[in-house]
Amino acid sequence: MRISTRAEYACLAALELANRYESGHPVSLKAISELHGISSRYLVQIMVQLRAAGLVQSARGSSGGFQLARPPEQISLLEIFTAIDGPWPEEYKLAAPSKTPAAEALASVLSSLLARQRDFLDSISLAELAQHARKSPADMYFI
Repeated sequence: MRISTRAEYACLAALELANRYESGHPVSLKAISELHGISSRYLVQIMVQLRAAGLVQSARGSSGGFQLARPPEQISLLEIFTAIDGPWPEEYKLAAPSKTPAAEALASVLSSLLARQRDFLDSISLAELAQHARKSPADMYFI
C-alpha cells in the first residue's frame, strides 16, 4: 500500500481538527501548517478537497478556519483517503499481461489484501486516532 503525501497531510490536518473539535472554534490553516510543517499553499488545496467531500467546513474572517463537518467518531480514515486519492481499489490489477494461474492467484491474494486494508481504514475513526495520539510515550510499548 502506498500512501500519497497529500493523503498523509490530509490525515494530519483532520486529526488536528479532531483534537480541537470540542472547542467548537475553527482552526486556522496557519496553525495546522506551522504545527505539522506543511506548506500552507499545499494545505489549502488539501482542505478544499476535504471540504468538497463534506468532511470539513470552512469559516471566513479573522477568526475563521476549518472545522470537521461531523463528529470525529463519524469520520473514518478511509473517507479521508478516498476524498484525497479517489476510491480505494476493489481489486488488484497486475502489471504483467499474462493470465496464467500463477498470475491469477497472485492477483487474488493482493485483492484480498486491498480489501483488508480498506476495511481496516474504514474501522478507524478520527476520534480513535486522536485518542491514540494523546497517549504518552510511557503508555506505549514497542516491539
